[in-house]
Amino acid sequence: MTPDEFRAAAHELVDWIADRRADVESRPVRPNVVPGEISAQLPTTPPAVPVDAREVLSDLDGIVAPGVTEVQHPMHFGWFPSNASLSSVLGDFASSGLGSLGISWESSPALTEVEEVVVDWLRQLTGLDAGWHGVIQDTASSACLVAMLAARERATDHLQTTTGLGGLDQPLCVYTTSEAHSSVRKAALLAGFGADFIRLIDVDPTTRDMRADALAAAIAADRAADRRPTIVVASAGSTGTTAFDPIDEIVAVSAPQGVWVHVDAAMAGSALVLPEMRHLFDGLEGADSLSWNPHKWFGTILDCSLMYLRDPDHLIRVMSTNPSYLRSTAGGEATQYRDWGIPLGRRFRALKLWYQLRIDGIEAIRTRLRRDLDNAQWLAEQFRLLPEWEVVAPVRLQTVCVRHRPDGLDGDDLDTHTLDWVRRVNTSGSAFLSPSMLDDRWMVRVSVGVESTERRHLERLLELLSTATSPRS
Repeated sequence: MTPDEFRAAAHELVDWIADRRADVESRPVRPNVVPGEISAQLPTTPPAVPVDAREVLSDLDGIVAPGVTEVQHPMHFGWFPSNASLSSVLGDFASSGLGSLGISWESSPALTEVEEVVVDWLRQLTGLDAGWHGVIQDTASSACLVAMLAARERATDHLQTTTGLGGLDQPLCVYTTSEAHSSVRKAALLAGFGADFIRLIDVDPTTRDMRADALAAAIAADRAADRRPTIVVASAGSTGTTAFDPIDEIVAVSAPQGVWVHVDAAMAGSALVLPEMRHLFDGLEGADSLSWNPHKWFGTILDCSLMYLRDPDHLIRVMSTNPSYLRSTAGGEATQYRDWGIPLGRRFRALKLWYQLRIDGIEAIRTRLRRDLDNAQWLAEQFRLLPEWEVVAPVRLQTVCVRHRPDGLDGDDLDTHTLDWVRRVNTSGSAFLSPSMLDDRWMVRVSVGVESTERRHLERLLELLSTATSPRS
């Protein structure tokens, strides 16, 4: 493809994207497809001859796009928001168009230095002090793994450089709660901690927040048994109920004992740009690492996860690789982001944030987040006023956890009822919700936060739920 051919095809693709965004509300939220239906429409052998870009766009429109779950739809309330503001899409286009290779500072000085600047902009906008140093990872899952590896090496005095875990005479322990994202357990296993030494700390039965006294007791018990407490992963806005573990209390228990504290704020970290919400993160300044995803509620297109550390030099020592073909002529003056995470290479992810912050502006983003907070509180109040509905967890941010409980329905019958009505809503294509377990019973999460979701969409959701839970439905 020549630059001129690219220009023509790109204009058509951009028009197609803009049209889809403009009329997203007219499409079903979830596609009405069955497994194998999309692949059955595609050739089973690779293309033998080139085709015109318009033919590819036609197949994108007629085969691929109808199989997409519309996470930008204003009636999408499932999981957590996965916004992709069009301003950040421009940054993603620019990144792809430049085709930069982020292996070292030399491979793309601008990639490195724009990332340094942008992560520091977000440090300032979230109220973090200058002692934090940031990097863009792909996801919070990767950031959690990186934190696990850094904590492991601090606890073992860099045993990776000699015998590795095989030379350790004490098992290493991880502490989190049942509310933590599944990626926390996965990261612990990948980092070699072992499932037997992942401690699920008790939570407050109402808030679902970690109990610091239970954490202290677990750490003490492990020390008494000649085990080595290594890392606490504190959830700041857990996936199930948006629980906030008490970071200040966790730090007070962990820091004096040299236990690493990683704060997983994947979705909720966006709230840090709102000064009035920072109380939820009290104690953050005492943690060792923090991760949050602008590619969720904040609005930056995937993949873009911010990770901040107090001691980046320690991380660099853990992650550093310096083969002869990547030796730096800039010496220690330049940041080498290959030594801040798992991959050797990286995309120019910072451009997504750079475009979004400059075109949309932080005040517009703050206004949208406050709108979502207000809408979530309004929705929770509507549920409290409705007969047979209950809000089953505190509404800390923008997620409302509910259960429809008709008179006389309980236990397994209530679970069947819950899964039945949420299935009807989701398969209708009119809205999308995600069920989840709470106290071993099903409930439903309504996660408010898609960029285009307004109060009228919540009013429509209530109408849909009334129909779906009606005995006649």
